[in-house]
Amino acid sequence: MTKPVVAIVGRPNVGKSTLFNRILGRQAAVVDAEPGVTRDRLYQEVDWAGRRFVLVDTGGIESGAGEDMAGQVAGQARRAIAQAQLILYVLDGNAGLLEEDVQVAALLRRSGKPVLVVVNKVDDFNRPLPLGDFFRLGLGEPVPVSAAQGLNIGDLLDLVVAEMPPRADEPGGPLPVRIAVVGRPNVGKSSLVNAILGEDRVIVSDIPGTTRDAVDTLFRRDGREYVFIDTAGMRRKAKIRESIEHYSVLRAKKALERADLALVVLDFADGVTNQDQRIAGLAEEAGKGTIIVVNKWDLAEGTGVSAHRYQEEVRRELTFIGYAPVLCVSAVSGLGIPKILGSVETVMGEYRRQVPTSVLNRILHDAFMISPPPARKGKRLKLMYCTQVAAGPPAFLLFVNDPGLVSPGYRRYLENEVRRAMGFQGVPVRILFRRRESK
Repeated sequence: MTKPVVAIVGRPNVGKSTLFNRILGRQAAVVDAEPGVTRDRLYQEVDWAGRRFVLVDTGGIESGAGEDMAGQVAGQARRAIAQAQLILYVLDGNAGLLEEDVQVAALLRRSGKPVLVVVNKVDDFNRPLPLGDFFRLGLGEPVPVSAAQGLNIGDLLDLVVAEMPPRADEPGGPLPVRIAVVGRPNVGKSSLVNAILGEDRVIVSDIPGTTRDAVDTLFRRDGREYVFIDTAGMRRKAKIRESIEHYSVLRAKKALERADLALVVLDFADGVTNQDQRIAGLAEEAGKGTIIVVNKWDLAEGTGVSAHRYQEEVRRELTFIGYAPVLCVSAVSGLGIPKILGSVETVMGEYRRQVPTSVLNRILHDAFMISPPPARKGKRLKLMYCTQVAAGPPAFLLFVNDPGLVSPGYRRYLENEVRRAMGFQGVPVRILFRRRESK
């Protein structure tokens, strides 16, 4: 990481995710009364008093956690501790000091990292503060807060900034590329993210629905920063039962909204399902660059199915985003994984591309001449002028005599002509029309 990392840790259900959301000023982590809702590490950038740092929310550390889900959650928290420059150790002021808290404190002391003891759920600062027991941890003076009500959060952040290493020049340059990894449950989204990152950043399980948050993971390679947003699997509405799962699907949709690019993950063994088509449609509607990733390609060995033939089949099933590249990969074996970031860079270049006005006018005037629009009610569509009005995705505004004369078929024809001339691989193209009277 190029910025200081501050990790929030503690046993389950002490309010870590509530504190995480309060510091960010928005609902970035799923919060529920059920213990263990947070399972992965969530990364978000924070700016306080002119200092920028990365805040990490973690799942609860449970004593005696084995190799099951609780053990994986605790393992993720330990990785966050190892990565952090500062730890916020969150405890429950209502519950008091428990033996489990003492065991977590011992783990933090062994890490050798600076620790701020944060006593949460202190909702009344006019009464004597319940801090006495927490001094026994030997980790310094406890800081009382109420994450739910927002009490004393500013003072806590002042202490966080004071504990940070001396300021280094913070890097400038381009913003990170934000990549939403979306798909049905259990198609291997988290395994895919881990394979790209080269480490187990995200918990992987055969149990569908393991990922509940949209998990932001910062990643740097060859001087380029990426944020991978691993999302909960999107089921059909009829199959959504738990309130947490319903909220997770909404978060996945919001992850698409704040991303630049979507990796739509399919399962080779299942082919393209109706739900895959719906999810790909969400990426197209959101105007995101899109790459179709067929995971579990290792299962194709011995089947006689060629990658080229399968890619063509996927394109036929997803014809409405036929512009998206299709990659066949295996998160398990690593096959094809190195190609993903290369495709991301190619698509992002197209996503942010600007077409000179003179070039655009030549392309579209030629398109009108080669295939003139059909007359409607005795009138014919005429093009006066066009210009690019946006990038990310590229949008082109055509000034015409009457936008009402544009048929859906002719709009698609013009989009295809722009693609034929300019490429725009992996990127939706928007063509807009506005009336302009000819002189």
